[in-house]
Order: sequence, then structure tokens, then C-alpha cells
Amino acid sequence: MARRKLIAGNWKMHGIAGDLGEITRISMASETLSDIDTAICVPATLIERASEAAPGFVIGGQDVHAEPRGAFTGSISAAMLVDAGAETVIVGHSERREAFGETDAQVAAKAAAALAAGLDVIVCCGESLDVREAGNALETVGKQIVASLPGEIPEGKLSVAYEPIWAIGTGKVAGPDEIREMHAHLRGELGKARGETFANETKILYGGSVKGENAGDILHLDHVDGALVGGASLTADQFIPIMNAAAR
Repeated sequence: MARRKLIAGNWKMHGIAGDLGEITRISMASETLSDIDTAICVPATLIERASEAAPGFVIGGQDVHAEPRGAFTGSISAAMLVDAGAETVIVGHSERREAFGETDAQVAAKAAAALAAGLDVIVCCGESLDVREAGNALETVGKQIVASLPGEIPEGKLSVAYEPIWAIGTGKVAGPDEIREMHAHLRGELGKARGETFANETKILYGGSVKGENAGDILHLDHVDGALVGGASLTADQFIPIMNAAAR
């Protein structure tokens, strides 16, 4: 089945008010590309202002707490994200898993909280270089994504992002055969866990040093339904070529 491409940017810990013009430019470009979906996930401090700078454009958060409220200093709830203007959120990024020790169960709980609040969710998965070189990438990532899924998933509200950890911000990109093989494997695992309909409807994005120069080769591989873009999403000049590549 044909799935609309989704190009989502992850600003990570970048961005202040002076950078909002980039989102305005990206949102204006997105209006000319009606056959793809686009979003930018910004730091929580920018969500409300980014939404105002780009009316009608999808702004997201980069993390969410599983609990609706409470004594969780520094955390942000799903309701808070929605209140600020977010429409989507990333959970389970490898930087959260590695730096903060997030488990698959915690990622699933966060995804459940976000979905319950009406947010779309991008659930991340990926393997380290050691796992890849040991020949265990498919098994490891397949198990990881299935264990990171929440119980109830409304139709069309959850996407998966495969990001090989060794390719994030390094300039390295998985080869076409590696990407195609992993995305096909993930779709198969989603089918086994949640049924063929869910698997066929779920977007599987690729992330890991995606740039305008390589986006065209990546985005039209079998089972690749878009990209989760890090550094190249920080400026319109770098992000718009990726959007254009998806539209082609």
C-alpha cells in the first residue's frame, strides 16, 4: 500500500527565539508539497512560539513523561505538550535510552501517555555498532521495537523511526541494502506483534545523517516511509531539499 512520506526534524538541544524564522521558512515550503507530511520537534521552550511562527504546521516535542502530573521536576506531561501547541512527540530516541537509561517498557509507557492525550508518536529504535558488527542487528532492533509499543494504538497515530546509533550525527549512513533489510524486518515484526493491517499502515522512517545529498537514494527504498532528521533540520536551506526529495 502507498504510505505518505513523513519528514520529521529533531532539533535536539538547539534553538532559541532567534531561530524561529527557519521554521517559518520550512512551513512555507511545506505548503507547496501536498503529498508529504512534515513536522519539526523542538525543545519544549520553543513549542508555543514555534506554533505561532508557523500556523498550521506540525510542531512536536522531543520527550514526554509517562505520568499525567506529579513531583517530576524538569519533566513535561503529554497534556502540557498539547497545551503548548504540540501535535506529535518523539519517544525512545537512542540519546534518551543511552544517556538516561530509558527501557523499552518506559518508552512504551511514554507512548501510551502521548497517544491518550491525542498526540501522534514517533517511537525510535536502533542498534549500536557492536551489535551490528556481531550480526545481531535485526534480532535486537526487532525485539526492541515490539517491546516499545504501547497497548492501544489508534489508527495512523504511531510511526516508527529506525536510527542506527552508529550513524547518528557521525556522517555515516547505513547502506541501501542494510536499510531495506532492516525496514522490511521491522514491518514483519510489527505484523507478527500487531497484525498485518497495523504493519502495512505504520510509517517506518529512517534516521542517521540524512541530508539533501543522500535523501533521494534513501527515501524511495522499499519500506522507507520518510526520515527523522537531526542536524539537517536546523536550517531551511538544509531541510527543504530533504522534503523535496521525499516529494519526488
